[in-house]
This record gives sequence, structure tokens and C-alpha cells, in this order.
Amino acid sequence: SVIWQTLLSKAAKQNLKDAEEALLLPWDRFSAWLHCICVVGFDLELGQAVEVRQRESPGKTSICYLSFPDSNSGCLGDTQFCFRFRQGSNRKSSLGCFLETTDRDAPPCLKREQGHYYGYVYFRQVRDKSLKRGYFQKSLVLISKLPYVTFFHSLLKIMAPEYFEKQEPCLEAACNDIDRWPTPHPGRILTLPIMGVVIKVHTHTHTHTHTLSLMSLVSIVLPTIHEVDLFRCFYPVFFHIQMLWELVLLGEALVVMAPSPAESSDTVLALVSCISPLRYCSDFRPYFTIHDSEFKEYTTRTQAPPSVILGVTNPFFAKTLQHWPHIIRIGDMKQAGEMAKQMKVKKLKNLKTLDSKPGVYTAYKPYLNKDEEIIKQLQKGVQQKRPSAAQNAILRRYFLELTQSFIIPLERYVASLMPLQKSISPWKSPPQLRPFIQQDFMKTLEKAGPQLTSRLKGDWIGLYRHFLKSPNFDGWFRSRRKEMTQKLEALHLEALCEEDLEKRIQQHTEVETVDLVLKLKDKLSQAEREQLPVRPGTLAKLRAHIEAVILALPEDLQGILHKPSSP
Repeated sequence: SVIWQTLLSKAAKQNLKDAEEALLLPWDRFSAWLHCICVVGFDLELGQAVEVRQRESPGKTSICYLSFPDSNSGCLGDTQFCFRFRQGSNRKSSLGCFLETTDRDAPPCLKREQGHYYGYVYFRQVRDKSLKRGYFQKSLVLISKLPYVTFFHSLLKIMAPEYFEKQEPCLEAACNDIDRWPTPHPGRILTLPIMGVVIKVHTHTHTHTHTLSLMSLVSIVLPTIHEVDLFRCFYPVFFHIQMLWELVLLGEALVVMAPSPAESSDTVLALVSCISPLRYCSDFRPYFTIHDSEFKEYTTRTQAPPSVILGVTNPFFAKTLQHWPHIIRIGDMKQAGEMAKQMKVKKLKNLKTLDSKPGVYTAYKPYLNKDEEIIKQLQKGVQQKRPSAAQNAILRRYFLELTQSFIIPLERYVASLMPLQKSISPWKSPPQLRPFIQQDFMKTLEKAGPQLTSRLKGDWIGLYRHFLKSPNFDGWFRSRRKEMTQKLEALHLEALCEEDLEKRIQQHTEVETVDLVLKLKDKLSQAEREQLPVRPGTLAKLRAHIEAVILALPEDLQGILHKPSSP
């Protein structure tokens, strides 16, 4: 019976989503995936300039400068990378409410950005004697709120070569294709036709199981829609992966200095994802330039560097950011097997100036003892020429287990802050969560700390103390508190539905009964608006209760209470 009710509930939700999609207007489906598409070219008088826009583009100046590699990068041929920039305060999507619903079931790493846009870039630079500069330089840029890095880079590999060959008509056709796509719902298999190719995407609702396959004449399967290759990104500094995990976990100010935007953006995205399934809650910029609107804010020496991860390629930053506490220097990312021969363990130093050797420059002392096992395992893989995908899977699993060992004691303690179900009374307000008391949490670590699931020794207590002051803890706890508060509201609603309301109102005056109806209607609209996690059938039962109570009132009051409430 419970399984049948759950299936019915899922079917009802699916029908509701299908009905919502049927109401979407032209460009609404496009907007669910992309904000706009831009083509950025180089003008001899103006420099970088937006040549073509499909839909209105936010932050045009930022997009222009972030869509081209720095001149020192020397990127010949085709280069792909991504950037991220702040959303203007006055911008609001007309699809806001609908997209919130589609986003709710997504794991943290796949939720759309609230205050930022991503820019996914396909840049081409080739020699062309017919042009004054002697080079053809152009970028096709997709602007989106979705962090589907692998998906959008795959999409650009289909779109960009076609566009560079056939120009604007081909771009318009691509936009029309995208505007026929279903919206990106977690848990569905989506068929996405684009320029004669069909992309099949399956976004699961569980972390670490997001797959994307490209179906055309040749079937290509990508293992993920959003993850970068961790092993390739961390290879230049992989002796320090555990320390980097700590720095990201604690929301420390980090700068990645790389030779190209592709390596810069991949490394920043790898850092952000290494604490998954925990969401990184501070700002991060996969590719940051001196023209960025936050340049002054992030490089000022009048205050401590902010909690942000920056990816840069301009040598100017070696001087501008030398006061930053943690700097990662990345060399050219060749094949991991080739690089292994040149790899040497670098001692960590806090350098005043940066040499060109890859390494991590910091005075930070890690809280946890170094895990030699993972280093040996990865080194052995390099010697045995283990496939890169396997090395990546080993490293991702290592980070996942490390993060879970760290977060489980916090989850266990926060769950204990939930009031007992028997304390929920239908005729009183839902009980409040108990406050998070750091001292009480620390006491739980002695018997139920990370030592239960992790072999690592070290100052776990110190790591937790530092973490509790970080933006990542603040973001995580806000999210958990919201979930638990909604659960309490849901339990309160279920308790109300079990009551015999018709019997109860016999003891009430008309005024009290009307007041009860209004409160129940508020509860119902809150449950629908916030999609409270109630048992299947609860909302239908509540509607029936409201209707029965209204019908017990005089006709004049029935007429008033049956009127829909004004928005």
C-alpha cells in the first residue's frame, strides 16, 4: 500500500511537471538551459567585442574580456574553458518559481547558481593572412546558471566548429533546437537534439551518478555531466592533495596560477568539487582577469584576502597577489604518464616571489597527518600506465570518503537537535530546533568522531573548530536547518490531518472556526509553495478537512471563505 501510494505520488508529480512544461512560452525552454549565446570577436579599434547575441546578455564587458585568453597564453588552435561572474542585482528570471521546482531535487553540485552566471567558452585562434592582425580570433560563449561543465563543453564541440564554418544561420537553428528541449529535471532521461546530433542525458538525483551520452553515428559516452578529471588537474601538485582538500574545506583564500584558461578553470573546478558532496559556499572564479569587475575588491592589500578561489593566467598576478596566503602554481598539463618523470616533491614554502616550477606555496600547517597510502596508490597507477579514468575514480572516491568521514559526525549531532515527534501537537506551533552548541558537538567527537570511518590521524578537533567558523559550515548548516524546519512543518501538518476537525469545531465559536479555516489555508499554501516533505495524500486530506469545516458554517460565510484569496 505504501509503495503504491509512493508510485501514485511520483506519477502525480510527473503529471504536474508535464502540465507545467505544456504552459511554457517560446524561449522559456531555451532559458531553462541557457541565459544567452554570444560570439566575441577581436576588433582592431575596440579590442574584444560582442559581435552576435542570441538573447540579451548580462555583464557584456565582463563577457568580452573573460571570453579571450590573456595574450601571454599563446593559445593557438581551439581552446575550451569556463568562467564565472556575478549577476546584476536587478535581474530576475520570469521562470524563477518554475526553475526552483526543477532545482529542488538536484544534489548540491548540480543546483543552478543563484547570484552568478557561468560562461562556457570555445575559443579559436588560427593564422589568417587576409586579416590585418594575421590571425582569426573568435569565441563562441554559452552563458548559463547551470554548473554542467562537461555537458556544455560537449555541446560547444558540436556547435562551435559548425558556427565558425557557417556563421549566424547555423546559430539561429541551434537556438531553435534548444528551445524545443525538455527542461533539465533531475531523475529523467532527456533526449536533446542539436544540429543533427542527439545528446542523451540522464541526471540522477543521487550524487556521483550523473551520466551523459552522445548518440549519433558513433556513440560517445561521457561519465558525467559536471565533473572535471580530478587526477589530471591535481597531477602537478598531487603530493599535496590532502592539504588542498583542507584549504578548500576551510574556505581559505586560494589562487591558481596556470599557463592557460583551460588549465586554470579545470583546476579551480577540481578544487571546488574535491569536497563534494559538501557544497563549496564561497566565491570561485575559474578564470579571472585584471578587467574583472571584482579585480580591485579581490586584490586590495588594505584587508585580508577574501574567502575565494581564483584561477589566473596573467603573470601580473604573481606580483598583485603575492600577499595571498596560499598559491598553487600549475605547469603545462601534458599526459600524466609523461609528467611523472619530471615530478619532484617540493617542500612547501611561503615565497615572496614565484618561480615557474609547479607547486603549492603556503605557510599552512595541515591539521591531519599525510595519507601516504593514496599517494603510493596513484604513483603505482602512473608506473603501471593505469588509465586516467581509473586514476580519476580512485582520487574522487578518496575525496568522497574523506569528506563523508568529516561530515558524518556533524550530521549525527545536527540530527539530535530535532525535537521528538511526540512533542508535536496539532494545536500548538511546531516546536523549534534546538540550537547548535559548539562545545556539545565537540564532546560527541570522542566516541563518535571521524576515527570510526577514517584511518587518518591528526588534529581532527582543530580542523572542526576552524571549519565551524567557515562559510562552508554556515552554508551547510543553513541548508540542513531549512530541511529540518520543513520536516517539522510537514510532521505538524500530518498531525493536523489526523485530527477530527469537524468534531473539534463543535466546541468553537464561528469566529474561531473562520480563524481555523484561514490558518489551515495558510498551511496548505505554504506546503504547496515550499513543497513540504509530507506523506502522499496529506494535502488532499487537508483540502477535504478545510471543505468540511467551511460547509459546517452558515451560507454567507461559506461564500466568503470559498472565494480564492487575493495574491
